[in-house]
Amino acid sequence: MAAREPASLPEDSAARQRPRVETPPPHYWRRWTQDAKDEATTMASGKPPAGSDLPAKAKAAATTAKGGSPEDAAESPYRILIVEDDRTQALFAQSVLHGAGMKAEVQMQPEGVIDAIQRFDPDLILMDLHMPGLDGMRLTSLIRQQPQFQLLPIVFLTGDPDPERQFEVLESGADDFLTKPIRPRHLIAAVSNRIQRTRAQLRQPAPQANAMLRSHPETGLATRGWLLQQVDQALQESAVGGLFFVEIASALGLRERYGYAAFERLMSQAGSCLARIGAPAPVARLNDNSFLTLMRDLDESGLEQHAQRLRAGLAEQAFTVRDEEQVQLRSAVGYTALSIGFEGAGPALEATERSALQARLHSEGVAAYVPPSDTEAQERMALLEGQLELAYQPIVAVAGNEQAQYQVLLRLRQPDGTLLSAGQVVPAAEASGRIADLDQQVMEHALDMIVQRNASGAPLRLFVSQSPRTLAREVFAEWLLQTIAARSIDGTSVVIDLRLGDALIHSVTLAEFCRRLMGAGVQFCLSQFEPGPEADALLNQLPLGYVRMAARFAGAHADAQLRDQLRGVIDQAHRLGLQVIGQQIEDPQAAAAMWMGGIDYIQGNLVHSVGTDLDFDFQNAVL
Repeated sequence: MAAREPASLPEDSAARQRPRVETPPPHYWRRWTQDAKDEATTMASGKPPAGSDLPAKAKAAATTAKGGSPEDAAESPYRILIVEDDRTQALFAQSVLHGAGMKAEVQMQPEGVIDAIQRFDPDLILMDLHMPGLDGMRLTSLIRQQPQFQLLPIVFLTGDPDPERQFEVLESGADDFLTKPIRPRHLIAAVSNRIQRTRAQLRQPAPQANAMLRSHPETGLATRGWLLQQVDQALQESAVGGLFFVEIASALGLRERYGYAAFERLMSQAGSCLARIGAPAPVARLNDNSFLTLMRDLDESGLEQHAQRLRAGLAEQAFTVRDEEQVQLRSAVGYTALSIGFEGAGPALEATERSALQARLHSEGVAAYVPPSDTEAQERMALLEGQLELAYQPIVAVAGNEQAQYQVLLRLRQPDGTLLSAGQVVPAAEASGRIADLDQQVMEHALDMIVQRNASGAPLRLFVSQSPRTLAREVFAEWLLQTIAARSIDGTSVVIDLRLGDALIHSVTLAEFCRRLMGAGVQFCLSQFEPGPEADALLNQLPLGYVRMAARFAGAHADAQLRDQLRGVIDQAHRLGLQVIGQQIEDPQAAAAMWMGGIDYIQGNLVHSVGTDLDFDFQNAVL
């Protein structure tokens, strides 16, 4: 990268060629961020325009939140960590920011960035995109995996004009990007404005713990939690009205074609369109491509007509994506009458979602929820009657590790002694609206086992599968956080398995849940992994620690193409700081292929079969 010449300085640099003190006055950079009218006013009168102390107030609020005083904050300039491998460019940016009254530190080695963040405590990271070894996007992914750095602003400097590349930059977890070459005036304005917004957010008083946010601050749609609260209220107050589930068709194809950022904008437009069509009924986005709306006081005879109106109105709208290209969206709409008598919002939501699945099969794209017959309901309930039993299978480190860790497998013992697997129990639980209760029971048993093992001096880590419908419930996240804290469990002892198929459909919901649990140390594993554009993107979008390969990769020793594919996934995961698990390893040849591919852990009957005991000798395990 070429060094920039002094000629790139702003035209008014001559007016500033006066002796500078070693440390410029705090917030000297304010003059860079005022508009031309404010600058003219300042120059003419020698007095700052009204309101120009707002950045200082924001900084004061932020410093107070960290335990300092507003007086300290008033004298504390903004702190920027510059991550740049080119010394000339790094010193140029540092000089510009220092000259504007900010503190800037340079880190030229990407491997040292995490330590530098912890030591320097920056307000913002200014990062070069292209660096040898660990590039900016991979480094951003590693930073975002640290819970305490989730909200730290990261701004990229890139000379790449490709819009797709810029979308990838944002997808990796960055907040903004600046195109090289950049003039000092623009650099300072971009940095300071981003920090101002962050400080303004910190200045806002924390919401009450029991307060429910009504609308999303960015889209203006209702929040999922608030809308489900309204459903609960509607079920208690009256049995009139309906709940509608709108699923956008071909979501994966749209995201693959236009990219993640464009797809998100498209879904935001779709949500706004549905809100206009159904006004004044509230609309909330449930996950990547589905929305929920509640129509209260609507007679049952009008529910189908309203569902058709939602679908038709969405199909008639032309949405602009990138480069002025327009698309029209197809959808499936499922609905249910509130008069059916649901026990709460959870069962009503599950019923409406099932009706949307039926709507996919109908040519008109609309379907109503039909409650199961008494016989069907009794069969499902009978299937769920019995004693919960958990089975375990060791997950063993190929390179050797004393850490005891197991995958938890659901089993249900029926009264007649029959043992049902998760594949039999989970669908029945989902269909009968009892999946959340079942998931919570499984998690509670797993946490009890962790507590028992800790008490006996033999700690372990458990991988526990959970349904996305369960993780979407705010009450479940709160329960899990409180339970972990009450039992003094190290959160890293719990790894929640997220199935790839679920994650592709519910990535927004799952990402929100993951962010809430990361603060407690809980980790996440993406299971049944199959490489592809959508799946690969999830490795960046979700705060994962582990990836478990799909079972078919156990046959990589007999298939050269599959073996190459396995190596590619492992290399990609390792670049992102993730560890990879190979499953269903049944013979030495399969284990050897996994080992040659660079796998981190394996599980399967070759190592140890599934059982109810937790007695595997990890310390002396030899693969």
